[in-house]
Amino acid sequence: MEVLQLPAIDDIELTGRKVLVRVDFNSPVDKDGRIIDDSRIKAHKPTLMKLINTGAATVVITHQGRPGDNDFITLETHFEKLREVLGIDVKFVDDVIGPAALKAVKDLKGGEVLLLDNVRIVSEELIEAEPEKQAKTYLVRRLSPFFDYFVFDAFATAHRSQPSIVGFPIALPSLMGYVMKHELNALKRSLSSSETPKLFVLGGAKVRDTIKIVEFLTKRRVADRILTTGLVGLTFHVAKGGRAGKSLLKFLDERGLTTLIPLARRVVLSGAPVDTPYDVKVIKEDGRVVEEPINIADGVPVDIGSYTVLMYSEMIRESSVVVMRGPAGYVEDSRFRSGTLELLKAAFESNAYLIVGGGHLGSMFDEIPVRKEGGFHISTGGGALLIALSGESLPALKALELSYRKFFTGGPV
Repeated sequence: MEVLQLPAIDDIELTGRKVLVRVDFNSPVDKDGRIIDDSRIKAHKPTLMKLINTGAATVVITHQGRPGDNDFITLETHFEKLREVLGIDVKFVDDVIGPAALKAVKDLKGGEVLLLDNVRIVSEELIEAEPEKQAKTYLVRRLSPFFDYFVFDAFATAHRSQPSIVGFPIALPSLMGYVMKHELNALKRSLSSSETPKLFVLGGAKVRDTIKIVEFLTKRRVADRILTTGLVGLTFHVAKGGRAGKSLLKFLDERGLTTLIPLARRVVLSGAPVDTPYDVKVIKEDGRVVEEPINIADGVPVDIGSYTVLMYSEMIRESSVVVMRGPAGYVEDSRFRSGTLELLKAAFESNAYLIVGGGHLGSMFDEIPVRKEGGFHISTGGGALLIALSGESLPALKALELSYRKFFTGGPV
């Protein structure tokens, strides 16, 4: 992955500067609006503490949910959680670009932190467009005159082209926060390093997106092996000509996945080094959970089988770089988490540099021994990680590169 040496917050003296930081605090909430998982807020702590300790006046913007969805709420709960995580008195205003917000931004002093309300309250934030157009939005034009720098730290939103993501870099000299910098370094290592064997373990239910990833990895000759699990594994098993019982084919058809088999087959025929499960756990009509070879399995598939776990784990332990994305089974049910947990355990027991896509996999770390000495990276991005792994450009990265050329090199934008 070719990326310019973009400046980060360690590269610029920010003492006494006013800085606008785009983070991603978008978190799962319960029916009362309480945050269930605060991992994304905690992920941004190093970036925010660096700015605080530097003496910058730091204004934080983020989104939560989408209009019309149950999790589209204001950020009072996030404000309380942020104060707890940072251990300082954070300020909050229930406004984004109105008089109250602008006054709070203007009055903010060095070393202080202000959280503005949900940026998606501003309707412009829901529209995607090119950076140059987003720089002309009311949101960017109202806020940018108050700031010296823009810091982008919201990797999980990097695949979007909304004003708060790509508009501010055109209006302000822009820097990467620690989350963004670490994510790009991990992606570069997974896609560009010469370390081998390089192994990708791809599962979950996002089959079309994962087929694109496999296609890109094959064209670029990035992966030595690609181990598939979940619905991805079932689809590739059929695409490779593997036998499958009527119940498995029906299962794929009901989810609209049989239409993707020709696409997966073309990727396989292009030379994709894809392995598929040898056995699976299925639920029988009478409710029994049985482990069967995949070519004769009859029932609803819910996890990979023990032989697949054994063979995949051996390959994981012998690799130098391991990238894992998506669960191996229906992990929402505790009975079907073992396949995913065993693969994660093997990855942490190996000497490989490990990159783990967040979401389901990240939430399972409490159930396995995790390395204390590092050597792994947990990605905060879902859609952004998928797009980056499939070889597509990230709009946020493009905007940061434009900002670098405009403000740091004096070259054409």
